[in-house]
Amino acid sequence: MAFSWKTMLAGLLVVGLVVAGKLANYYHTQLTETRSSLTKVNRELKLAKDDIADMQKRQRDVAALDAKYTQELADAKAENDVLQRKLDNGGRVLVNGRCPVPTDTKSSGPAGMGNDATIELSDIAGRNVLGIRSGIKKDQSALMALQEYINTQCLK
Repeated sequence: MAFSWKTMLAGLLVVGLVVAGKLANYYHTQLTETRSSLTKVNRELKLAKDDIADMQKRQRDVAALDAKYTQELADAKAENDVLQRKLDNGGRVLVNGRCPVPTDTKSSGPAGMGNDATIELSDIAGRNVLGIRSGIKKDQSALMALQEYINTQCLK
């Protein structure tokens, strides 16, 4: 059997083509996996950006709600403070009232005040009314803020 350069060259060429094919297949597979991974990462990044944008918008909305109801509370407190100063300077607290008319005609009790009567409260009672009014205003403001927060933020 004689040594043939042509056979050896043909064999090396076949081996080279096989190695080149294997390398091409390996790098093609790596490229496909990298593209797939990059697509997945880009999708997750977009979702994260959307979440961040949504959270920032919600934070701005909540800050606006907070500012709105904090201002309403400050206005109610200022109004109550004005009423308190008037009371301190000798003002009076007047309360309009409605008295139900008794339906029992048999009772011959003393005649009472009529409907839509106005009464003047003592200083202590006036201060108590202003304190109660202040608490009611705070509670109403907090309740409205929470209701609006639930409607605009939680129920989205």
